[in-house]
Amino acid sequence: MRIAVPNKGRLHDPSMELLEHAGLHVVDGADRKLYANTVDPDVTLLFARAADIPEYVSDGAADLGITGLDQMQEANPGNVSDLLDLGYGQCRLVLAAPEEGDIKEITDLAGKTVATEFPNVAKQYFAETEVSPEIVEVSGATELTPHVDMADAIIDITSTGTTLRVNSLGIIDEVLASSVRLFARDDVVGDDKVDQVTMALQSVISAEGKRYLMMNAPEDKLDEIREVIPGLGGPTIMDIAGNGKVAVHTVVDERDVFETINEVKQLGASGILVTEIERLVD
Repeated sequence: MRIAVPNKGRLHDPSMELLEHAGLHVVDGADRKLYANTVDPDVTLLFARAADIPEYVSDGAADLGITGLDQMQEANPGNVSDLLDLGYGQCRLVLAAPEEGDIKEITDLAGKTVATEFPNVAKQYFAETEVSPEIVEVSGATELTPHVDMADAIIDITSTGTTLRVNSLGIIDEVLASSVRLFARDDVVGDDKVDQVTMALQSVISAEGKRYLMMNAPEDKLDEIREVIPGLGGPTIMDIAGNGKVAVHTVVDERDVFETINEVKQLGASGILVTEIERLVD
């Protein structure tokens, strides 16, 4: 099975880190290579441009693909399913126009021109409205087109909005909220290896922001401790021979660790240990 992964840019490193944390370690290096083997003999990585990954998956060159939802929506191959939000690479596709111009809402674009690197997404977006502006495809520097009379408005990617503000562009509407996803070709959805990879990646995502909390606690305080640390379905309790205490293990949100430790300490807990969690399989 081949997984298509961004070969460079802001999505490459977090994608590789996620695969590594999920246990799919690259065994023969990936620099300047089109393919790389992993510790699983049945899984190979294929490196490609993020924008090309939807077609690689659709055409059968890869079975799974890791790329942005914006890229998948633009390619719109029709035979690819969205399996999992990987939780990084968040951005928005927005409709924007010069702040000092006449375009203040979507209806103002009747008979006007919109420049974008995402013409298919733009067409889908405007198909849901009563407005049908001319869509002009550009390959870069989209934010400059209103200032050189190439377009009246743009549809472009933004993460923080800084580039738009620098170029005196105001957001009129959000077209698409995007993040990096795991995609699969429809005919391999439900395949055992696809399910294994999906579960492995999900386990890493589920572990983010979680901590494993262990302690020794007085047995007669268990009810109160359970109220403090409900955990995932309740804490795990194990007997400790001979001292009236039990071992309590649970998973808590990282943001709750400080308060939880203080509360269980007041209830007589000792030997408290907090560790990171690499993977969490529900």
